[in-house]
Amino acid sequence: MAPIEWRWKNFASLSPDELYDIISLRERVFVVEQNCVYLDCDGIDRNSWHLSGYAGGSLAAYLRVVMPGIKYKEHALGRVVTAPEARGSGYGKDLTREALARVHAQFGASPIRISAQAYLEKFYGSFGFTRQSEEYLEDGIPHIEMLRKA
Repeated sequence: MAPIEWRWKNFASLSPDELYDIISLRERVFVVEQNCVYLDCDGIDRNSWHLSGYAGGSLAAYLRVVMPGIKYKEHALGRVVTAPEARGSGYGKDLTREALARVHAQFGASPIRISAQAYLEKFYGSFGFTRQSEEYLEDGIPHIEMLRKA
């Protein structure tokens, strides 16, 4: 796979093309592939930092870091996604590592919470996240809350 070019931007700094790429990937995976009707433009993007990983000129991996007090009292990772054609490349692990490093560099050591799809518990556990809730449905998909301590 092609090397990743990471872009770390707040909402106001995203170019129209970057925002289009982000929304397009999120809709492609979360709405179409996962057959989940939900409100993607939830007002949280404006209060988030966006980590986009471009490979070969295309958006291959993305997540947003939601600021404390918006969704949880801690920073939160959300809308974590890898493009279908990039799966199996290791970009998901790279994305998570890069996000944790960016949060630490910009905001210092701080706890991070995530509402993870339940089947990814072991994946996020490998980054130090621990389960904090029973399984629950979010948009019809089993999820669990996980926390990574500072």
